[in-house]
Amino acid sequence: MVNAAQRPTRVVVIGTGAVGATTAYTLFLRERASELVLIDVNHDKALGEALDMNHGLPFTGGVKLWAGDYSDCKDADVIVIAAGSNQRPGETRIDLLKRNAAIFDDIIKSIVKYNDHGIILIATNPVDILSYVSLKKSGFPVNRVIGSGTLLDSARFRYLIGQNKKINPRSIHAHIVGEHGDSEVPLWSIANVAGIGLEFTDEEREDIFNRTKNAAYEIINAKGSTSYAIALALDRIIVSILQNEASVLNVSTLLKNYNGVSDVYLGVPCIVDRSGVREILDLDLNETELAKFQASANKLKEQIANLDL
Repeated sequence: MVNAAQRPTRVVVIGTGAVGATTAYTLFLRERASELVLIDVNHDKALGEALDMNHGLPFTGGVKLWAGDYSDCKDADVIVIAAGSNQRPGETRIDLLKRNAAIFDDIIKSIVKYNDHGIILIATNPVDILSYVSLKKSGFPVNRVIGSGTLLDSARFRYLIGQNKKINPRSIHAHIVGEHGDSEVPLWSIANVAGIGLEFTDEEREDIFNRTKNAAYEIINAKGSTSYAIALALDRIIVSILQNEASVLNVSTLLKNYNGVSDVYLGVPCIVDRSGVREILDLDLNETELAKFQASANKLKEQIANLDL
């Protein structure tokens, strides 16, 4: 709920496609910030989304929402980047890289022209690499450039485990780490309910993980894009930032000698507060998980090496 006595808070959403528009609508409904700005290369699209939401103000609260331009980033606390080329059916997230890296070059230049204090939150895929690109091109401190990481993957993982065990997914503690993509790593060794480890057959583990990893492809093939769950994940990160919650979320951040991995963005549990990523939490990975985590990092570093940074 927006508190009128507080300094106005502003969230800017860049890109009003399925993810950006749904994220904006989620923030609008939940009144996460007092000001919400939509930016899109197609200004009419942003204008239409803003107008459509504003017509609902008599049914909601007092969020001030408009379609703006990059100058509106000046007073932004959080800038969400959901712009870029969409993932096509049958296409991996890595296939998107070069097209979206070029788009991000222009976006980041436009942001830093007006803002040097906010937090940049990346949702566009491949999110880990584009977060790394954004860090390098923005010159921002590492704590203030965050990728959505494996927060959504972990939610999918918890949902599927909950279905298997017939337990509410909010009571499941389980993590996906590494790339938000094909090389992501399920941490079966520490999955638990109330500190009690969970037992699965090999077939159950394979089924749960494959359905977790391939969830986006399944949704894209069925309806063209993902939007609802990623919007809720982004909302969760933004709330932890704006309300200084210090919540532990599996976001993507730059790693330095983390389980043998350095100089790459990957999804790992982090404490997220008003400063952005305040702290990265160490995980006790078993031998198999460690090897897969390091392989995930190496895969992304090979892709980054092909970019002009």
